[in-house]
Amino acid sequence: MGEKIRIKAGNIEMIADLLENSKTAQAICDALPLEGRANRWGKEIYFHIPVEFELENGQETVGLGDLGYWPQGNAFCVFFGPTPMSQGDEIRPASAVNVFGRIIGDPRKLEKVTPGTTVLVTTEE
Repeated sequence: MGEKIRIKAGNIEMIADLLENSKTAQAICDALPLEGRANRWGKEIYFHIPVEFELENGQETVGLGDLGYWPQGNAFCVFFGPTPMSQGDEIRPASAVNVFGRIIGDPRKLEKVTPGTTVLVTTEE
């Protein structure tokens, strides 16, 4: 793993590791700090960010705690469980995402984040 970022959504704060050698992770780091309003889609939080990037090693399913960039919506996504597209226990985005990092610790804490909550992403000092 590479650099670390801090994700704050309401009163929930989490640290995430970014993947090394990921152009997506670098583009997002270059755009920090990021702020948006949380949207929920099943057990996913996402919000629009001012980063435009193409699919880079796109994944149709992701792991618990993965951070993804969704090119179709220019969105920063955090996955903490199944979505409406999931089959069984898999975690499936609406369409392929660039996985660029992973939450350290239990991402299921994000279950408490409601739509409209301010999400702030910064570098971890």
